[in-house]
Amino acid sequence: MNMINWFEIAVSDFDRAKKFYETIFDIQMSVTEIQGYKMAFFPNEAGIVSGAICYGEGYIPSGAGALLYLNANPDVNLVLDRATAAGGRIIVPKTLIGEDTGYYAFIVDTEGNRIALHSER
Repeated sequence: MNMINWFEIAVSDFDRAKKFYETIFDIQMSVTEIQGYKMAFFPNEAGIVSGAICYGEGYIPSGAGALLYLNANPDVNLVLDRATAAGGRIIVPKTLIGEDTGYYAFIVDTEGNRIALHSER
């Protein structure tokens, strides 16, 4: 069972944030508007956790918001390199958790959100 089944990342500049996440994860995000909120969805497959960046009243980015661990496989360094090139910054570099658990790193995205990354190597 997944402990996280959805996540939403509040953004203050929708287009900038969408470009940031598409760039660092090398993905395309689909966009929709739901009940006055603009959302761009991370890739989603049956049985996996996914989420969206969200823009609209009530979505206020916070540097101290929820800490989400996003999949950065195969190697967190690849995502870190793309994150800095896309305007983010690294606040904790690639760090070993344990041989059986992998690595983590923390970044701050273009909206000021603190995000954790995890990879097996």
